Amino acid sequence: MRQRRVLAALLAFFMLLPITCYAAGVPLESGPPFSGSEASLLLMEESTGQIIFEKNADEQRPVASVTKLMTILLLLEMLEDQRISLDGEVTVSKNAAGMGGSQALLDAGGQYKMEELLKSLIVASANDSAVALAEYALGSEGSFVAAMNARAKELGLAATSYQNATGLPAQGQYTSARDVAELSRKVLSHPLYFRFSTIWMDEIAHNSGRKTELVNTNRLVRFYEGADGVKTGSTQEAGYCISASAKRGDARYIAVVLGAATGKERFNTASAMLDYAFDHYTFFAPVEADSPLANAIPVRNANGFTADLYLKEPLRILAKRGEESAYYVEVEAPESLEAPLIPGQELGKAHLFKNGEEFEVVPLTVRAEINPSGFMVELLNVLRGWPPLAAS
Repeated sequence: MRQRRVLAALLAFFMLLPITCYAAGVPLESGPPFSGSEASLLLMEESTGQIIFEKNADEQRPVASVTKLMTILLLLEMLEDQRISLDGEVTVSKNAAGMGGSQALLDAGGQYKMEELLKSLIVASANDSAVALAEYALGSEGSFVAAMNARAKELGLAATSYQNATGLPAQGQYTSARDVAELSRKVLSHPLYFRFSTIWMDEIAHNSGRKTELVNTNRLVRFYEGADGVKTGSTQEAGYCISASAKRGDARYIAVVLGAATGKERFNTASAMLDYAFDHYTFFAPVEADSPLANAIPVRNANGFTADLYLKEPLRILAKRGEESAYYVEVEAPESLEAPLIPGQELGKAHLFKNGEEFEVVPLTVRAEINPSGFMVELLNVLRGWPPLAAS
């Protein structure tokens, strides 16, 4: 009996601790399986944030127009919060129209629907559209850049600093492959983004009647199966950069390549990284979500009832093909429980191991409601329902 009390006390203590997941922050492989001249690389599974491999992932570097990932994210979040509207009219300032580099060739003083400028920003990486949208959203590019840096801090992008909304060369503007991958995940979490990201060719119409053709800077969306984003960039100081995403089945991967020597090398390396992920990794469940991991645990104060414990959330593990047998689960559960029990109540743990090393802990919960029962409980229920005595 004393042993049961100690186990219950320990379980109650551990239930106060946060669930720890060791998988996402530790790469599954010690390094890239191929060599190249790129400055930084990172391959990640998007839904879990699990890193497969990395190279110089925390090195601070300029990334050219990949910077626009934060510009795009802020605009998507403002649209979601209804602070701005896709139907909003944007008047293009002389400052915005004068941006160099990739452009939508906007007219100074011209008016455009916000949706059209967002399309040109995501598809063609238009610098003039980026600045026009920044001014539209927060009044000035400077205010928008301040919001970019504040959001980076909120997201924990510790290796990132912004100086403009475009990614044009600026002293003190840099990020890292790890931050780019995490930022890409945030952008990909917005369904509206995909309305534009997979467009290969389109156009934007100007007030004068002329049109500018838009071609997606990410050629993978046309030439790589499942490609659906995220952002390219290139300048002399940054080299050729890309964060590329592709989805097949239930898996989407993000390949970040920074500082490639040529545009071709950038796309070839990203394609090779995505190929590696799809060819060598898969999701599997070591335990079925609807199978109890602890069966028929006696429930005290419940007149002979027992309870089963289930995973609080389904297990979905990213593993290298052929290595699924390296994973196993150990269950931590009390010898007995005490009513009342509430569905969803955390009452145990599933410890996940790979090759003997624990990497994640998932709570176990009860699904059935079990209320106290027995003679004393029934008597109290009867007494609660007894009519009150009349006043004399």
